Amino acid sequence: MTTTEADQVTPEAVEAVEAADYGHGVHGYHKQKDEHLKRLRRIEGQIRGLQRMVDEDVYCIDILTQVSASTKALQSFALQLLEEHLRHCVADAAATGAGIDEKVEEATKAIARMMRT
Repeated sequence: MTTTEADQVTPEAVEAVEAADYGHGVHGYHKQKDEHLKRLRRIEGQIRGLQRMVDEDVYCIDILTQVSASTKALQSFALQLLEEHLRHCVADAAATGAGIDEKVEEATKAIARMMRT
């Protein structure tokens, strides 16, 4: 993904945020919230490191190596969050029978977005 792609807000992203139900109770990640925040701060540090590398005119390949590591860290985080969503939100919907089709469609769209990156 190029910098310009990362800076653009796609209609799908806006739609996903608008469609999100933030007041829907406890989310699947709530038990590991502190761990997730710690992990995201570490990823944020990697991104700041990239900025520093560019500012210091570090060799291109070294920067690309760090970009790859940062990308993999975000992908790993996304997969863990998706797993927690499936275990909590989708499983709960399946158990209660309430909104299962919507939850499966939501998860399918999230997987499709992840595969495009």
